[in-house]
Amino acid sequence: MLGNSSISRVFFGFHFIWIIFWLTLVDVARSQQPIPLSVVKLWASAFGGEIKSISAKYSGSQLLQKKYKEYEKSVLVEEIDGLSLVKKLAKDMEEMFHKKAEAMRRLVEAAEEAHLQHEDDPELQYEYFNAVLINEVDQEGNSVELGQEFILQPNDHFNDLPVNISLSVVQVPTNVYNKDSAIMNGVYWSEALNKVFVDNFERDPSLIWQYFGSAKGFFRQYPGIKWKPDEHGVIAFDCRNRKWYIQAATSPKDVIILVDVSGSMKGLRLTIARQTVSSILDTLGDDDFFNIIAYNEELHYVEPCLNGTLVQADRTNKDHFREHLDKLFAKGIGMLNIALTEAFTLLNDYNRTGQGSICSQAIMLITDGAVDTYDAVFAKYNWPDRKVRIFAYLIGRETAFADNLKWMACANKGYFTQISTLADVQENVMEYLHVLSRPKVIDQEHDTIWTEAYIDSTLPQAQQFGNLGPVLMTTVAMPVFSTKNETRNKGILLGVVGTDVPVQELLKTIPKYKLGIHGYAFAITNNGYILTHPELRPLYETGKKRRKPNYSSVDLSEVEWEDKDDFLRNAMVNRVTGTFDMEVKKTVDKGKRVLVMTNDYYYTDIKGTPFSLGVALSRGHGQYSFRGNVTVEEGLHDLEHPDVALADEWTYCNTDLHPEHRYLSQIEAIKLYLTGKEPLLQCDKELIQEVLFDAVVTAPLEAYWTSLALNKSENSDKGVEIAFLGTRTGLSRINLFVVPEQLTNQDFLTAEDKEGVFNADHFPLWYKRAAEQIPGTFVYSLPFSSENKSVVLASTAIQLSDDRKSPIVAAVGIQMKLDFFQRKFWTASRQCAALDGKCPTSCDDDNISCYLIDNNGFILVSEDFSQTGIFFGEVEGAVMSKLLQMGSFKRVTLYDYQAICKIYAESSDSAHSLLDPYFAAFAAVKWILTELVIFLVEFNLYSWWYSDLTVKAQRAMLVPCDTEYPAFVSERTIKETTGTLHCGDCTKSFVIQQIPSSNLFMVVVDQECDCTSAMPITMEPIEIMYNESLKCERLKVQKDRRRPDSCHPFHPQENSRECGGALGLHPRLPIVLLLSLLLTLFTR
Repeated sequence: MLGNSSISRVFFGFHFIWIIFWLTLVDVARSQQPIPLSVVKLWASAFGGEIKSISAKYSGSQLLQKKYKEYEKSVLVEEIDGLSLVKKLAKDMEEMFHKKAEAMRRLVEAAEEAHLQHEDDPELQYEYFNAVLINEVDQEGNSVELGQEFILQPNDHFNDLPVNISLSVVQVPTNVYNKDSAIMNGVYWSEALNKVFVDNFERDPSLIWQYFGSAKGFFRQYPGIKWKPDEHGVIAFDCRNRKWYIQAATSPKDVIILVDVSGSMKGLRLTIARQTVSSILDTLGDDDFFNIIAYNEELHYVEPCLNGTLVQADRTNKDHFREHLDKLFAKGIGMLNIALTEAFTLLNDYNRTGQGSICSQAIMLITDGAVDTYDAVFAKYNWPDRKVRIFAYLIGRETAFADNLKWMACANKGYFTQISTLADVQENVMEYLHVLSRPKVIDQEHDTIWTEAYIDSTLPQAQQFGNLGPVLMTTVAMPVFSTKNETRNKGILLGVVGTDVPVQELLKTIPKYKLGIHGYAFAITNNGYILTHPELRPLYETGKKRRKPNYSSVDLSEVEWEDKDDFLRNAMVNRVTGTFDMEVKKTVDKGKRVLVMTNDYYYTDIKGTPFSLGVALSRGHGQYSFRGNVTVEEGLHDLEHPDVALADEWTYCNTDLHPEHRYLSQIEAIKLYLTGKEPLLQCDKELIQEVLFDAVVTAPLEAYWTSLALNKSENSDKGVEIAFLGTRTGLSRINLFVVPEQLTNQDFLTAEDKEGVFNADHFPLWYKRAAEQIPGTFVYSLPFSSENKSVVLASTAIQLSDDRKSPIVAAVGIQMKLDFFQRKFWTASRQCAALDGKCPTSCDDDNISCYLIDNNGFILVSEDFSQTGIFFGEVEGAVMSKLLQMGSFKRVTLYDYQAICKIYAESSDSAHSLLDPYFAAFAAVKWILTELVIFLVEFNLYSWWYSDLTVKAQRAMLVPCDTEYPAFVSERTIKETTGTLHCGDCTKSFVIQQIPSSNLFMVVVDQECDCTSAMPITMEPIEIMYNESLKCERLKVQKDRRRPDSCHPFHPQENSRECGGALGLHPRLPIVLLLSLLLTLFTR
């Protein structure tokens, strides 16, 4: 029998085991217990209440809403008539373009009259202002020849570049002698243009660069500016290979390039042939069509996929063909008759289909000889009409077959020329343009042409723009003809006049306030390419001055990609006036966020140009505008407050029209306009009336913010740094609660903060995002546009009324320090309802992680500070995946057809060598030496000799590509939810709770269960890979385009006997120069 002590010990043992077991169960139960939703809701409510109180207080949102409400009954709300608006804008643009075209017409008339009165003098000596030599002195300090003193002064209209607005300068290409007789005579008679340049500028002070590009090669530019060679000492500019020149000089054309790849074309001849093809491609524009066929005893389409068709000569297609030129190899026998037959058949068949240019047609023949004249082929396909011109390029120095080639060219209204060296290529290729211009000259048709949007980085004004970066522009140009009777049937083109119109000038004609917060205007060319669009990105992200290779041929369908059937694009290309609507996904904040909305599109043509204009208005608040009314005295008083600024790129008053107005700020100009002191000022009366109204309504905020700033007890830790507001008229007010030096983000609301201020084509990002939030709530975000992620922006939209038709009249907000914002969050997450203050759960616990994310999934607060600004899916991939499954967030798939991808490819320096004149001369010398022993070594010496010009290497290249990438948006109807997910042997729980009156969510995640094996969800773009079959189909697809109205393919009075000649056997370089080159070469 057990004693009492034994019983007690046994009982105690059982009791102890039971307690341990019970505690273990409790601990297990606690570890598997879901995170309490009520606690997270309490945290979210506490944080939301405090942060909204701070945001509303310092922004003054309630005061501003109240002030607009006071004017509600006196304000007229109107629905925007989009069709009337786009017609009005198109009319304004038409008038602006017409003024530029009339200025060019005056230049044409002056140039043709000056040439008519001039008699050529072969002995003429004339001192002109050479753009490169002006203000240059020799070692003794004397002006060099053609380098006399030329006064240059900075001019704000020309971006403060030093110019001379009284005179022009003349630039002569490097490969043209600047005192050649033809140059001297052309420069002399074109001096008459100086007077017209100045007169044009006085009539239309918005004009910028005016110029005359001569067919002889010189370029007269106004105002005069100093030209400087590049780092290699070369000026690559030749006006005759610029698109505006070629487009004005010739008509649209279909071109077949035939390249001889028979055995005799080995070595440097094939290199010259490739460069000749490339130079011909440079002369083709968006209105032209082409293909390239190589031939020996067989035909080889350079791009086999495009067998039997022509493609548009846009940048992408031309570059694609250039890549294939290196695949040409010389072997076999050249069967030219087969190649000519194929070319004629292709041109005839293609013409009958109604595709292509339906204008001029030409065959470019590149060969080192022809054993026959192939009369039978021409008789069958081209005679007697001779609608297809033959341009023959004889490669090499031999002239044994020159007569046959020249006969072919002359018999088919073409031109023959011989190309002996790489240095000869460009000048000889240009000859065909003079031939194609003859019909237009004889017709005396001064067609006005407009180019697509482009950037010419070789011009001095582009090179000297400094921080402004390259300027996107279009050019209006007209051809200049010889009107002398004795040269009438020769159709002599004297040159082309032109002037540049920056795209920014077009944007100034567009009243952004009428388009609303998300609205925009855009314009396209007859080919569907973008002239201006807020989504056009012509430059690399990594460099301000580097152009994307295909920047000038971005199709409207590549930015308005939601229009899968190209309805909008095709209607605009065909110059239709109409309307269209579709749901769109517009990205903001460097593509990281997306706004899903419905746009209404309105479009019409811009008469007198090849352009069409469109306007997009967003549904909802974007459909309405309103007009308020205050007295001029009230408005001016409040507009002149020091905290008021107007949108820099908006035109309230046009201060460019008269030189004396250029120094005026927009506020100064408005004051002069309203007081009647400057009757010549042209201003937007409606916009000014509205901005006065906004100035009056928002004026009380200045005093309100000042009182907050003066109250030392408020904002003692200086967590709130800036309060700001913006209105739909581009008016903004800013108040600093700290001294400027203490601002955490110095760039905010400055010109450097492109997305944070009013621009010509968009409202500030904080304004746009606030407009899409529920009225009365704030949108919080980290500024991705800045490198500084140490601040948080909060903004809210102000509606005129509670009506659903109410427009958004303004947005207000604050900038606060990130650490201040985060402290408020962590303080709120430690609260609980326990009476004793001992909270069972808090964000300080090791077994949970707390995050604050925004409606696009970006982290604003995390225990790990390095995760700030990162997408939540990269940190908690498993949880984000579950949120997507549950519908708390949704994935939106986006496409970027202007993307740039990095590839690694084997590259060669030989292409560069063809463009460098020194390499070209070097190659020419090598070729001459090699030719001397060619018959002994059967080209083997050439292979060894030329190999060192081509260095192979692996290097990274940035190339255009298409990408697909995701964006994420929270579902507004889901305020809170809990979830669990299985990761291996355990279960992870989480809670997501919306922060009241905000776009934020608190996410609390159980960390007891390890889910790190789950794949993260990223926003990285993925390149869309096209297989060879699909690539081919994409090359073949030809979207709708509208041909230019004018076409001049041939003329019955044309003198076709002017068809070129051979160079002969004499060397192009003087023997002394040749010997010196040899000496230099072998002494290295």
